[in-house]
This record gives sequence, C-alpha cells and structure tokens, in this order.
Amino acid sequence: MRLVGAAGGSTHIPRRVLGAVASSPDLSAGNCKMGITKRGPCEKSGENEGREKEAAAAAGRFAGVPEAEKGSDVDSDSDLETEGTHGLGELVKETLYLRSCRVHSVVPASCFLRQGRDPELNLRHRGLGPQGAQALASSLNSNPYVKRLDLRDNGLCGAGTEALASALSKSSCICDVDLSENQLGAVGAQAICAALIANPTMQKVQLAGNGLEEQAAQYLAELLLAHTGLKFLDLSYNQLNDQAGETLGPALAENTGLIELNISWNHLRGPGAIAFARGLEANIFLRVLDISYNGFGDPGASAVGEALRTNNVLEELNVSNNRISAVGALSLGRGLRVNQTLRSLVVSRNPMQNKGCLGVLKSVQDNPVSALELLDFSEIQVNREFDDLASSVKAVLPGLCIKTAAHRVEYKKQLLPVFRSSQPASAPK
Repeated sequence: MRLVGAAGGSTHIPRRVLGAVASSPDLSAGNCKMGITKRGPCEKSGENEGREKEAAAAAGRFAGVPEAEKGSDVDSDSDLETEGTHGLGELVKETLYLRSCRVHSVVPASCFLRQGRDPELNLRHRGLGPQGAQALASSLNSNPYVKRLDLRDNGLCGAGTEALASALSKSSCICDVDLSENQLGAVGAQAICAALIANPTMQKVQLAGNGLEEQAAQYLAELLLAHTGLKFLDLSYNQLNDQAGETLGPALAENTGLIELNISWNHLRGPGAIAFARGLEANIFLRVLDISYNGFGDPGASAVGEALRTNNVLEELNVSNNRISAVGALSLGRGLRVNQTLRSLVVSRNPMQNKGCLGVLKSVQDNPVSALELLDFSEIQVNREFDDLASSVKAVLPGLCIKTAAHRVEYKKQLLPVFRSSQPASAPK
C-alpha cells in the first residue's frame, strides 16, 4: 500500500503494519466500547511490567516505517487519497495502540482509533479498567492532537491512574482532563497530583466522585501550592471532612492561580469549615466557589462572612444546604454590608427561615456599593414583610434578581368565615 505525500511522492507502508491493524479483534466502526479485561476492575497489575516493556519495544520498532521492498504487492493508492484523514503518523499511532492492547489483553477502543485530529477524546463510561488505562497510556503521547481527555466512569482505580499519570506528566498538549467517578482513592490522588505538578500546561481537572478523604487532601494541598497554571478544579461528591478542610484551607490561602473551585457535596464542617473559610479570606485569585451541600453551619457561615469583608475578588458563591440558621445568616450578612465584588450569592435550602432572609437582604440594602446581581433564597419560605423589603432593595439595585420559594406561606390577619350550612328553602322564617 502506498501513501501519497504532499509533494506528489509516495511512501510504501509494509503489509506487516497494515496486518497489525486488520488482524486486531473487534474494530468495527460501530463498536466504541472497551471490552472487560480479564482482571477485576481494581486489581493490581504489577506482573505486566514485562508486557509493558514489550509494548515499548514495539513503539521503538514502529517509530519509523521502512519502505516496502521492490516487487511487493501494492494496493490501490486511491483508498488513502479519498479518505484523507490517516497519515503515516496516525497509522503508526494506531498500530502502537493495537499492540499495547494485545500486550495488556484488552479489546481496543475503536473511538480512540477514529479520533483523528479531534481535540477532544471522549472515552467516558467505556469500562476501561486498569488494564485498558495502561494500554491507552502507552499510546497517548503519540497523539499530538488531544487537548481534552474525558475518562469519567471507567473504573481506573489506583493502578490505572498511576499508568495515566505517567503519560499526563509528559504531555505538552492535554490541558483539560476529567477523571471523575474512577475510584481513585488516596493512591490515585497521589499519582495524579504529582503528574499535574510536573505538567504546567494543565488548566482544568475534574476529580469528582472518587472517594477522596483526608489522606488525599494532603496531595491536593500540595497541588494547590505548587501549580500556578491550574484554573479549574472539581472536587465535588467526595468524602473530604473537617480534617481535610484544615489541610486545604491554608493551601487555598496561598494558591496563586485557581479561578474556579467546586468542593460541593463533601463533609466540610466544624473546625475544617472555619479553616477553609479563612483560606478564602486570604485568597486573591478565586472568582467562583461552590461549597454547597457540606455542613458549614452557623460557625462556618460566620467565617465566610468574615472572608467576604476582606476578599475583594470572589464573584460567585454557593453556600446552599449548609445547615445555616437565622443566626448564621445574620453573620453572613456582615460581610455583605461591605463587599464590593460578589455578584451571585446562593443560600437556598438552608433553615434560616424568613428572619434569616430578611437579615441578608437588609445587609445588601445597607451596602451602597454592592455588586450583587443574583440573590437566591430558593425553597425558603418568606412572608409579605420580605416581599416589601425586596421591592425597596430593587428600587435601589434595579439589576438585582431575588429568587424565593415558589409557594409562599402568607398568614391572613382576618380569620376565614365559619362555614354554615344553608337552611332548606322550605324552612319557615
């Protein structure tokens, strides 16, 4: 088979290269599913080091494809000319990946083979497992086009993450990676954080739903301290508790790059919530913070209020469902009286009741330089007094949107008339 070059010349591709592609199992165009490996999803795979060396040797052999010898069979040149998407380098990349899949005893993902020059490689929900991750990692660096790598929900576990971490640490192209829902644990967190620290090009990382606890918080803190290029970090749906908050808070205070942080649906409460809020107070880069569905409570809300008095960068804050009562809402309002940058505040689903909502709204009313554009009290019951105050505030801040519960409970001052059954028409007067 001959590949036509840009200058009109041709390069022969030996049949042993094409044979590796053609003989690989399960590569139909409709098959985008990575098959189940022979091992359990989280089983260690240290015994495959010899196989990995064989794959690396294969990579070296196919780095340059020699010309075919004279007299060899030649296929039609029109096949490659009409497709126009597979150059010699891409064919070598595919061959390396197929060899690696064979070494690790996994079925190749045809989505990777058809990826071409697309900047996003989406392999979420493919069931790669640790073995499939190792096969992918050995070929990932040969693809210069991938900028966003989506591997959500693939059961990578610690072993698979360690293999990918090695590839990510060397990649100069990938700047956005999603490793959510992969059971990383502390082992995977350590590997991926070390890889990200070594790769300054990484800007967005999603690690949601990975069972990360206080041990993983130490590696995450090191990442926040060392990586100044990371702009977006998603740690939601993990198990980061109060000890983790005490570790992450000081790191957040020293971070000099992160713009958006999502740490919702964790267990930040007590001293950990206070320590984390103090980190927010000292941070001068973060613009979007989601700490919803934790357990900050009134002490944490008070610490957040103090942070808002000092922080002049944060623009969006979500503290919904954090067990904040009316007392905590009043403490939160102290920061709103002086803050000049916050544009969006979500405090929905907190037990602050009408009194707490009034306290927050009065604080906004008392701030003549407030930048608030959205104040969300969704699913908190308010009464007519709140509505009257909201109308007064919107007269001063016409651009402010105030959301409240869809169904209000309004108490009438007059009792409804007692129902009396009418007398029959024939009854005497």
